[in-house]
Amino acid sequence: MDNILSVFEPLEINKGEFLIKSGKICRKMAFIESGHMRMYDIVDGKEITLWIGSDGRFITSLSSFIFETKNNWNIQAITDCKLYIINRKNHFRLNKTEPKWLEFDNILLANSFTLLEKNMFSQLHTTAKQRYNSLLKEEPELFKNVPLQYIASMLGITPESLSRLRKMN
Repeated sequence: MDNILSVFEPLEINKGEFLIKSGKICRKMAFIESGHMRMYDIVDGKEITLWIGSDGRFITSLSSFIFETKNNWNIQAITDCKLYIINRKNHFRLNKTEPKWLEFDNILLANSFTLLEKNMFSQLHTTAKQRYNSLLKEEPELFKNVPLQYIASMLGITPESLSRLRKMN
């Protein structure tokens, strides 16, 4: 565990600052000790939030981090954040030298794909109300710490629709 922890570097970023911007190659992965970060893109001048990361979660542009391709996402602090950063080189070195890290990395990768599948299924087969209720149940702290327009975007609805759903509950 000491070998694994030794390659993570602490980083504090302020609300509004970026961990990575779209179009760059992402060479770092962050563990969010505290705070909230969002992954988003701008489509036709409109910000679309893919995901919001909070305490105890990892965040990166996975395909860019793994394959060293251009990143499609902006990753920005919604609140002041305390992070622990691992760079790509150290990540892959640990995969070769630390079996427990490789096992953890495989679980992290599987969880990422599971989340993506779940979100895609949810967008296709559930109502906005069902998505809202699910997120409220799974991550109630988001509603206390994250601007509602980001949550609405992540749910695939307008801020006005989110306000109506919140009034109904």
